[in-house]
Amino acid sequence: MASAVEHRFVEVNGVRLHIAEQGQGPLVLLLHGFPECWYSWRHQFGPLAEAGYRVVAPDQRGYARSEQPDDIAAYSMLHLTGDVVALIHALGESSAVVVGHDWGAPVAWTTAMLRPDVVRGVAGLSVPPMPRGPVPPLSAMRSLLGDGFYQQYFQEPGVADAELVRDPAATFRALLTGASGDSPLTDPPRPWVVPEGGTLMDTLPEPKQLPGWLDEGDIDTFVREYAHHGERAFTGGLNWYRNLDRNWELLAPFQGRGIDVPALYVAGDRDLVRAFPGADKLLSSLERTVPRLHRSLTLPGCGHWTQQERPEEVNSALVEFLGELDARG
Repeated sequence: MASAVEHRFVEVNGVRLHIAEQGQGPLVLLLHGFPECWYSWRHQFGPLAEAGYRVVAPDQRGYARSEQPDDIAAYSMLHLTGDVVALIHALGESSAVVVGHDWGAPVAWTTAMLRPDVVRGVAGLSVPPMPRGPVPPLSAMRSLLGDGFYQQYFQEPGVADAELVRDPAATFRALLTGASGDSPLTDPPRPWVVPEGGTLMDTLPEPKQLPGWLDEGDIDTFVREYAHHGERAFTGGLNWYRNLDRNWELLAPFQGRGIDVPALYVAGDRDLVRAFPGADKLLSSLERTVPRLHRSLTLPGCGHWTQQERPEEVNSALVEFLGELDARG
């Protein structure tokens, strides 16, 4: 019987991070996305701990109970991957398997690319590895989807911040339901585009009822976890988006470098990420980007919130992948 999930704080790179942890054994780090926190992995702690692993899920910098630096530039990909490496060492380990979902996936993929000596295996949920393109990402997306693309909408400090924090419970209900495989908005999936002069909630109206994998208790937990930063509850996470073009500049020295550690990719066929322009090419070239790809798994009917919507299938894939890594030594 695995121990209960425990909570504490760890300081890395001058930033105080909240972590949730359970189990003993080789370290597995679980990195959440937007707008999420450690609780997004609630279905993974027990099964992975019972399989013999030490499971740690941080609130990444800017999120929930973790510290939120004021400077937008403090949320670059180099800061985020630096946090992962520092956290592994702060936990007394020299290496870990890193699993990321949504924004956590690019952090996981990039950490594996930059520090294969520290990441012994990597798994990405929803977002595949994205090799650096020829032009800054916001310029590329603006030319294809216009100024209303949600990542563009997130750029102006204070705008999306105020919209999302106005009614956090409504925000979580709308985003978690609207991007799920249970929503008519994902049949077929399509990128979020904010209408001119409108808001994100014009694109994702609050649902009349929650899908079966989500209940009001879950919504209450997300709201409570996000309450620590008051009116800036969503600002830390939004600042990650405000570094998209800066990340493109900072990662220029690594242009063309692949990911050479064992890898797993899992996503739903109704995930809006699959509808982004160019996503089909990324998925078809996955084995070139990640030559040691163990498996690419598509979950029929699953939307964006992979490990929350389909925990049993995700847990099975992760345990099988981890077992394969251990067998290789």
